[in-house]
Amino acid sequence: MIQLAINGATGRMGRRLIALAGADAGLELVAAVDHAGCGLIGQDAGRVAGEDEAGVPICATLDAQPDVVIDFSVQPAVLPVVKLCHERTLPLVIGTTGLTAEDQASIDAAAKSIPVLQAPNMSLGVNLLFALAGQVAKQLGDDYDIEVVEAHHRFKQDAPSGTAMGLVESICTATGKDIVSDVKHGRSGMDPRTPGEIGVHALRLGDEVGRHAVCFATLGEEIQLSHKANTRDTFAAGALRAAKWLVGKPAGRHTMKDVLGL
Repeated sequence: MIQLAINGATGRMGRRLIALAGADAGLELVAAVDHAGCGLIGQDAGRVAGEDEAGVPICATLDAQPDVVIDFSVQPAVLPVVKLCHERTLPLVIGTTGLTAEDQASIDAAAKSIPVLQAPNMSLGVNLLFALAGQVAKQLGDDYDIEVVEAHHRFKQDAPSGTAMGLVESICTATGKDIVSDVKHGRSGMDPRTPGEIGVHALRLGDEVGRHAVCFATLGEEIQLSHKANTRDTFAAGALRAAKWLVGKPAGRHTMKDVLGL
């Protein structure tokens, strides 16, 4: 049985990870970590997640020695868990988005010694969408305008979403575009579309779990690829699958494409 630690355990995703891990016969939750000011330190992780008692208290530091760690926290909390996993040689799954260039550099450094799986979105459907978006963009070429639209709940901190930027990255990789100079975030005023640009737009709406669409259009027709998540369990299940896959893998950066064999 794989022993699991969750960082960011009291957040929306952390609670669903706790709930689904408790129902997985191949996983044992041994640590549920969150910041000291979360107000839930010492409470049972299962109860916090709305499930049966798990026998694991919410804690502010990782004292256990799990087989793998999943991080679904917030940007400032990522570097400390990367450093800890590096020092203790723990495989790490990162689902937190909105990371900085400094964060990514630290993850690169850690991945020289430990296996790290980082993905902007853990769902099977979205990772297929990444591949399809790049393929369609390459086939259609610059005669087709490209717009990426994403929607999430009102509490989401980063914009655009990591998934939206994952779609943009897939398109840029497939077409040779530059993810900085060829990408336009929103529009206002007298700002007509530039040929070849990729438009990105973020919506924040109520309790929206996650919705992404890539629109390809030219004069006369439009193609749209889209994905809608109806529950966070979609992402949690993918993260748990990734964690089980990562145990025993060599040091380096891994992705959901590796997990799914895409």
